[in-house]
Amino acid sequence: MARDTTPPGESSADRQPDIRAVDPGSVHVLYEPRATRVVLTGEIDAELGPDLLEAAEDALSSGRPVQVDAHHVTFMDSTGLAFLARLASRSRGRRVTLIRPPAVVRFLIETTNIVQLLDVVDEEPSLAQHGDPGPEPA
Repeated sequence: MARDTTPPGESSADRQPDIRAVDPGSVHVLYEPRATRVVLTGEIDAELGPDLLEAAEDALSSGRPVQVDAHHVTFMDSTGLAFLARLASRSRGRRVTLIRPPAVVRFLIETTNIVQLLDVVDEEPSLAQHGDPGPEPA
């Protein structure tokens, strides 16, 4: 027999089911003066696959060093790993910088050894790391 655990003064019709919020993934390509930055957020999975392919092509065609900001990634599957490997293997001799990867991403890139293809940094890279000579003379 089922017991009603609704608190006094509240009807069971007023209660909302307890559903875990899903953090949909997103990818954005930002063209900065010295680098192209790809910002990943949320769940990076197969549903985001076509967007990741397009972002990789956009970032690589810019001709600038590529940075991937993964700070706000909450989940990553093999689709995200393939994206990082694609960027690294097609970056025309330049290393791809992975910025602030959370533990879930760091675990995956270390386990699959993709970490060997990337420069992983835990803080915002300075422009000097990308050959910025500083302010131009007037």
